[in-house]
Amino acid sequence: MILNLFDQFMSPTLMGVPLIFVALTLPWTLFPKPCKRWLGNRSITLQSWFINNITKQIFTPLKPKGHEWAMLMTSLLLLLISLNLLGLLPYTFTPTTQLSINMALAVPIWLATVILGMRNQPDHSLSHLLPEGTPTLLIPILVVIETISLLIRPLALGVRLTANLTAGHLLIQLIASGAYFLIPLMPTVALLTSSLLVLLTLLEVAVAMIQAYVFVLLLSLYLQENI
Repeated sequence: MILNLFDQFMSPTLMGVPLIFVALTLPWTLFPKPCKRWLGNRSITLQSWFINNITKQIFTPLKPKGHEWAMLMTSLLLLLISLNLLGLLPYTFTPTTQLSINMALAVPIWLATVILGMRNQPDHSLSHLLPEGTPTLLIPILVVIETISLLIRPLALGVRLTANLTAGHLLIQLIASGAYFLIPLMPTVALLTSSLLVLLTLLEVAVAMIQAYVFVLLLSLYLQENI
């Protein structure tokens, strides 16, 4: 019986109840909680160092008004990184391979940045729809094109994250299946394939972290345009 390669991306269920909610909430239990002691343990120190550096790198270019979004963006980054990395473990499920989940994360924040720009500086926000010095005949066409490019931003965010993670998981499964079937036939080739699989897994770990960072970085750039 040949299993469908895309079965690994189906949300698991237990007694008819989807377990995707457990997969979304479980990562938060893995982060150590800060304590009131002056000196923390190594886990808390490493977590604080990572959060401080990432927050500084993302929000330094923004205006002080955009720093109010630091907690939201940092929490989103930690959630995406943990979901992406936990999905690489055996017998696990990666919620971020579902386009609906990624769109649910991207659309509200993107829409909030657009509403913020329209409320605080409507002239500046609307000026992005029409570049300065545009010929009169091209004004309707450019307005339509810029409007479409604005509305397609959250879709691009969700599709980018979904496509990169899905492609990586599929490639790992294909190479792992090939190595498994080659063991009794060509052990040397199977060993080389397994070595390639280890390198690909390391690459996928890097991709999981980079894609989470890119997702939050692009949202911060959209925020920068509207503050």
